[in-house]
Amino acid sequence: MLIEVAVGKVGKWATSESGDTLEMIERPHGGISFVLVDGQRSGRAAKAISRIVARKTISELGEGVRDGAAARAANDYLFAYRGGKVSATLDILSVDLDTGTLVISRNSHCPIIHVSSGSILNLLDAPSEPIGVHRGTKPQITELPLVPGTTVIVYTDGLETAGSRSTLVFDVPAAVRELLEGGCASARQLADGLLGRALELDHDRPRDDMSVLVVQVNDRANDGVRRMELLLPLSST
Repeated sequence: MLIEVAVGKVGKWATSESGDTLEMIERPHGGISFVLVDGQRSGRAAKAISRIVARKTISELGEGVRDGAAARAANDYLFAYRGGKVSATLDILSVDLDTGTLVISRNSHCPIIHVSSGSILNLLDAPSEPIGVHRGTKPQITELPLVPGTTVIVYTDGLETAGSRSTLVFDVPAAVRELLEGGCASARQLADGLLGRALELDHDRPRDDMSVLVVQVNDRANDGVRRMELLLPLSST
């Protein structure tokens, strides 16, 4: 099997920093975890919050703490740090080689999209609260078998609210179906396709930070080499 991961990320129009933070870490018992955090509001204040939450979560996961416990620890830390006055959404997506599963931990009102058998869509949308506001906030945990044909799509609310300045509403699951039916099946194609459609709805001036994370399990031959590629646009000034 081959795990493919793609990320698309863009900040709010005319804002110096994105309030979304994405981090990754290798799991002590095998595998890798991705942590996606959306700090309350946008700009530098939101970035500071999302960094704090991501750093705490990554630290816990790096020590071998289970995903649900890491999310609860991040909630308690942010609650204590800001007295329950600041919130953040937190999603953890782990490829856990110890259990042979995809572990999904969700503290967000945005659903997570699970594609099975290459084309069957399921929404992980059970009620869930952001972290930092209440003591003892728990994540929604889902474990999926690590089998080929599985795709998981995680995104922040900037994607979901794209087009809100007009009468258009971005139906993310419907867009995923259209992309799959149109032959966009790879993790990179899905991430780019979703972000591209959201930017189009916002006329290339996103009203909020947008992040998309796509993790895909493929039944493809591989040479045993791990590879990672990063494209980071820089200002010309």
